[in-house]
Amino acid sequence: MKIRLHKFIAEAGLASRRAAERLMREGRVLVNGLPAREPGLKVEPESDRVVVDGCPVQPRRRLTVALHKPRGYVCSRARQTPKQRLVTDLLPAEWQDLYPVGRLDRDSEGLLLLTNDGELCLRLTHPRYGVVKTYRATVVGKLPPTTARALCAGVSDAGETLRARRVRVLSANASHSVVELELTEGRRHEVRRMFQALGHTVERLVRLRVGPVRLGELPPGKWRVLTADELASLRAATAAVRPPAVDNPAPPASTGRIP
Repeated sequence: MKIRLHKFIAEAGLASRRAAERLMREGRVLVNGLPAREPGLKVEPESDRVVVDGCPVQPRRRLTVALHKPRGYVCSRARQTPKQRLVTDLLPAEWQDLYPVGRLDRDSEGLLLLTNDGELCLRLTHPRYGVVKTYRATVVGKLPPTTARALCAGVSDAGETLRARRVRVLSANASHSVVELELTEGRRHEVRRMFQALGHTVERLVRLRVGPVRLGELPPGKWRVLTADELASLRAATAAVRPPAVDNPAPPASTGRIP
């Protein structure tokens, strides 16, 4: 699939998109031996030969991993305090350019995808694609029989209507209830806010699934690379919806980047 040349250069980690356009204007970029100055020029990453300042540009391998995020880790790549633990701390050093697909708050656990594929990240996080995320919430107190219906109908919090796609009460006793929910929007602290609006506190929250990808038996703090079948299933799950007309930014490169 062809992509714009400046995006290809940026995704390879050589320059920002703006800097890549400058390199093109200055005649420092060759495609198949010819200067490439046209701003909208597209290239085929697998077959076209792109050279910047005499150095061949290699397409970056797209990588998506599943991580079992433990409690206490933050879904960010920027450390706010020296002691703050980031989800990227759990990944190999060479994968520090991966960025989280959506968020799990610090006290939540479970399946977190990380990727350097900007288009896939957009498709999995934008509400218009309706990718289903499944959670298991342990809630303080015994939930009334009307809870599932109320959550599916929608509850109001801070001027927003929060709604679950599907709800199953797995168990309920005087001290705790365990509920499985399916959501498609992924608003900030959505599950906790939904139960808080009904007068209940979420004691533990685990994400079990994102689209067709399951947490399974992956231990806390461990990761695995998604299989080709899983990636194909993720793309198929969002293929019916056209992407928004925006130029999705490439992830920052770790080294060697032209500002």
